Amino acid sequence: MEQKTKEKAYKQMLWISMISMTMMFAGLTSAYVVSKAREDWVSFELPSAFYISTLFILMSSLSLFLAKKTLYNGDQGKTTSLLALTLLLGIGFVFYQFNGFNQLIEAGLYTTGPQSNVASSFLYVITGAHLLHIFVGIIVLSRMLYRNMTGKYTVQDHLGFSLGSIFWHFVDALWIYLFIFFYFIR
Repeated sequence: MEQKTKEKAYKQMLWISMISMTMMFAGLTSAYVVSKAREDWVSFELPSAFYISTLFILMSSLSLFLAKKTLYNGDQGKTTSLLALTLLLGIGFVFYQFNGFNQLIEAGLYTTGPQSNVASSFLYVITGAHLLHIFVGIIVLSRMLYRNMTGKYTVQDHLGFSLGSIFWHFVDALWIYLFIFFYFIR
């Protein structure tokens, strides 16, 4: 009975955190929409690297979904392989996000300074805030991988795996929202 209470409490804390993060990003994207009416607003295309990073994050969600299925089937080896793949795809996402920032700079779009503009500054701040959450997700995935490799997760005991999966899928869905938002709002 105590395990069920612990599981419920941890899941509630995670959901409250994710709701708070959602509200933060809703506020940032709302500010973007309101600021779009400014006279000095500059429209621009999303960097091509952001399209690639989006594919990486979608594939990471798929591999983590499959990892959870293999864990529930008791196949620890496949679970470890799929978790490692998820971690690599997450790192690939970060790599392409930074490539996207470099593409923005090459296009003359800066976050601060005399050459900056409001639109690109918002893009840097919003995607940067998302990257902070991705870094946390990568730490979580690393811990999940380590715990699975050391046999800590089983078919019966996988609370950390479940919580980590929920968080990773959340930051994935958050990026999809942000990508679609930036794609259509420009």
